[in-house]
Amino acid sequence: MVSQISEGVNISVETFYQPEYSNPLNVEYMFAYRITLENTNSFPVQLLRRHWYIFDSNAEHREVEGEGVIGIQPVINPGQKYQYVSGCNLRSEIGKMHGMYFMENNYNKQTFIIKIPAFEMIAPSKLN
Repeated sequence: MVSQISEGVNISVETFYQPEYSNPLNVEYMFAYRITLENTNSFPVQLLRRHWYIFDSNAEHREVEGEGVIGIQPVINPGQKYQYVSGCNLRSEIGKMHGMYFMENNYNKQTFIIKIPAFEMIAPSKLN
């Protein structure tokens, strides 16, 4: 698990290889990741958008962006946590992701960016 505090929001990421959705013969590897956001600010924040940078060990690179996460733009009150699970497919057994969330302070409506720490996705067959 990796964790980082950015702009008063503690972000923790756990990754999981999903063999039941992977097909190594077709060079398809599926990973899930669980993200926990904890608001340590004194004001509620809302997650408006996300922007991901995805790197595959075969030198592929792609970016994904959009509104909210998993179809939701959650509001996280001070001292509260929000957790969600999503996934990423790779064309190799090793990759990594990092990115940013575009957030809004619900009191003054100012937007700000929090950085999502880089995390690795590694199929168990590559771990010694």
